[in-house]
Amino acid sequence: MRLTDFWRRMEHALGAGYARSWAADFRVAALNYRTVDQAIAEGEDTQVVWRAVHETLGLEAKYR
Repeated sequence: MRLTDFWRRMEHALGAGYARSWAADFRVAALNYRTVDQAIAEGEDTQVVWRAVHETLGLEAKYR
């Protein structure tokens, strides 16, 4: 998944104003308690990060 697609999904799920803040502050268990920003900066595949976000937020399957 391209990074632009990832951020589009994040904004859809959390809202444009909150997505970046959540990504910077919230530690995701499935990402070894890293934030989304940390995981991406460390080279984690965006699809893996999105799946972790999807699971954490309990989003509907259609958004997977």
